[in-house]
Amino acid sequence: MSNNQYSRRKFLQQALLASAAAATPGLLLAKGKSPGMPAGEKVNLACVGIGNRAAEVIQELHKTGLANIVALCDVDMEAPHTLTILKQFPDVPRFKDFRQMFDKMGNQIEAVSVCTPDFAHFAVTMMALSLGKHVYVEKPMAHTFNEVELMMKAAAKHPNVVTQMGNQGHSEANYFQFKAWKEAGIIKDVTAITAHMNSARRWHGWNPKITSFPSAESIPSTLDWDVWQMQTQGHEYNKNFVNGQWRCWYDFGMGALGDWGAHLLDTAHEFLDLGLPYEVNPLKLEGHNNFFFPMSTTLSFKFPKRGNMPPVDVKWYDGINNQPPLPDGYGVQALDPNIPPPSNGVIQPAKLNPGKIIYTKDLIFKGGSHGSTLSIIPEEKAKAMASKLPDVPASPSNHFANFLKACKGEEKTRSPFAIAGPLSQVFCLGVLAQWTGEKIVFNRKKKTVTSSKRANELLVGPPPRKGWEQYYKV
Repeated sequence: MSNNQYSRRKFLQQALLASAAAATPGLLLAKGKSPGMPAGEKVNLACVGIGNRAAEVIQELHKTGLANIVALCDVDMEAPHTLTILKQFPDVPRFKDFRQMFDKMGNQIEAVSVCTPDFAHFAVTMMALSLGKHVYVEKPMAHTFNEVELMMKAAAKHPNVVTQMGNQGHSEANYFQFKAWKEAGIIKDVTAITAHMNSARRWHGWNPKITSFPSAESIPSTLDWDVWQMQTQGHEYNKNFVNGQWRCWYDFGMGALGDWGAHLLDTAHEFLDLGLPYEVNPLKLEGHNNFFFPMSTTLSFKFPKRGNMPPVDVKWYDGINNQPPLPDGYGVQALDPNIPPPSNGVIQPAKLNPGKIIYTKDLIFKGGSHGSTLSIIPEEKAKAMASKLPDVPASPSNHFANFLKACKGEEKTRSPFAIAGPLSQVFCLGVLAQWTGEKIVFNRKKKTVTSSKRANELLVGPPPRKGWEQYYKV
């Protein structure tokens, strides 16, 4: 057995044991002390990731009036996409390495926003939790099933630490409507859900027959490429790995499913108590390859009966022309004005609005994305049901204020890791089906893949680079 094989096997064994442990020792990831006190009038917030989508998150958190921005951290500090935030907060200390930020300013930080690529959420979040810092992390929570598992366990070990995943629709109208309609018995006996995102993605212009990673290019002078890679095994720099392009690659991102799944399936997953699927079947993988996501994907997630709720088959569709069948009376397919634009300010035109269709034994519901509310279709059925619909309370706070108020002890977060974690793990299993091209048979109790040794190893992923192992200890 080669050294690499031994290292991988040892890491897999240790990681799986850590995930399965019923009780875990305290985190010993970094030096520092939890603030150990309630947040003041404003929460002292450090921001890891400050460009593109991260800039929008920082501005939204600041706009609440509940946060003091006390530290800014980005591996590409002073690159063009970071300048907006740097100009807005010119006197705030700046760092390229989150570890140095915590070392130098840990006692001044009460909460952290983590808006980095999917694979880079994990280490920052685990270090923040070990120091007793509240954490807001963009969706999906992490890059691998095991990383999400460890993040949930770390959060559970620190019950006074507030966590929130950034699927902002979980604090808007759809969240409260779904909850009220479920409790009133309007949404019941759900048997199938279709979720679809058919806008163009970055990789749709690429050659699906790619047989290698892109060739090395000169590293920009503003970028710390070593820290950008975090725990991953290491790649030569190429512009098609950074600034959103990371989402294209299995090594770094989670594709359209990880990007949009949390904006489409979050309320159904929580209020229907779906948990984890027992099977994920790739029904269509157009342009499948070993490096980046398919041109089009159709996945079937099978969830078992839960209490008195029937089994549910969730189908996911992505790809420009890979649209799901629509029920009679579906109505308008145009883009939903309630969907916030992406970081470049433009929603790509699509033939079908990103959304979901929920099938029950008696009713069909049509929904959009993010906070968009459900409607009953066809219209005649909606009119007949109108008098039976319950009042829906307004949201007391948006997702960003909800997090900061929770840090102050005034609210509870609506998308804490205990709720957002299993949802993110559903997407991790979906990505495994896309990556391997295989049907994933999953043991929900043991949290293992029983159908494929390779897929089961990918629950954990490759061992981290030297110097990053500490974040995998809970």
